[in-house]
Amino acid sequence: MTRYIIRRILWGVVLLILVSALTFILFRILPTADPARLRAGRNASPAVVAALRRDLGLDKPLITQFWIYMKNLFLHFDLGYSYYSTASVKSLIFDRLPATVSLTVGAAVVWLVVGLPVGIISALRRRSKLDRASMGTALVLVSAPEYWLGLICLYLFAADIGQLRVFPGSGSYVGITSDPVKWLTSLILPWFVLAASFAAVYARLIRGSLIETMSEDYIRTARAKGLRERRVVLHHGVPAAINPILTIVALDVGTLLGGAILVETVFNVPGIGRLSYDAITHADFPIIQGTVLLVALFIVVANILADIAYAYLDPRVRYS
Repeated sequence: MTRYIIRRILWGVVLLILVSALTFILFRILPTADPARLRAGRNASPAVVAALRRDLGLDKPLITQFWIYMKNLFLHFDLGYSYYSTASVKSLIFDRLPATVSLTVGAAVVWLVVGLPVGIISALRRRSKLDRASMGTALVLVSAPEYWLGLICLYLFAADIGQLRVFPGSGSYVGITSDPVKWLTSLILPWFVLAASFAAVYARLIRGSLIETMSEDYIRTARAKGLRERRVVLHHGVPAAINPILTIVALDVGTLLGGAILVETVFNVPGIGRLSYDAITHADFPIIQGTVLLVALFIVVANILADIAYAYLDPRVRYS
């Protein structure tokens, strides 16, 4: 197991280098805008734009820019500086990261706590009215755009504009260290909006996986031994059926830790997704590179943790 983990970590480092190189090439060779011209303003003279390009280091050859970026990244963990605000990209990301982690982890707990039990019950009672109702609701939630669902929730439940005025509205987020109660109440609506479609997807996935697992020979053998149906389901069926879900959880959580742009924008949560959106509108390439690299890092780490969890959840899985 130890050798396997070390090998995966080394491959993860290689993957991060490739992601960094690809992101750098895409945003330098195929830029959507000139950062120096955007920062200088619409009526700036060519001399001012050229001076800004020198200040930002954009006048150097691409290979030189890439070497400087990679050297600073891996030797000093330096992600560079924003073209627009000149602030450190690392400090900008770390300032926004707690909000995104709070949003993602809370939403993940909600969609797993809701989605997995609903899917398991639907699999055990397939073709029943409960199964049809839960899967029909799941289909509706999968089809509902996050921004639309977020606006509906704000209209119904927000304290400032909502009809019921139950939860704080957009822009109410505060850090957990500042006010834990307000932190919790400000994230309830974003959690449920972000978790809605994921819970629906996971319910359908675990339902299909469990239905297939419960028809396996070892399940029939467990029943033939006289084990209770509850033990057969929870100790033999669910651990095997949940393995494919772990990989998807790792990908989803890793991606969302890089920012849930729509939900963060609707509820005005100052997270990584909102930072990425602002960076894209200003062609702020260092911030875009930093957030993309952060997403890749989270996905790599989450997949390694999922692979380790396989060995503990399913005794058939062994790593040499």
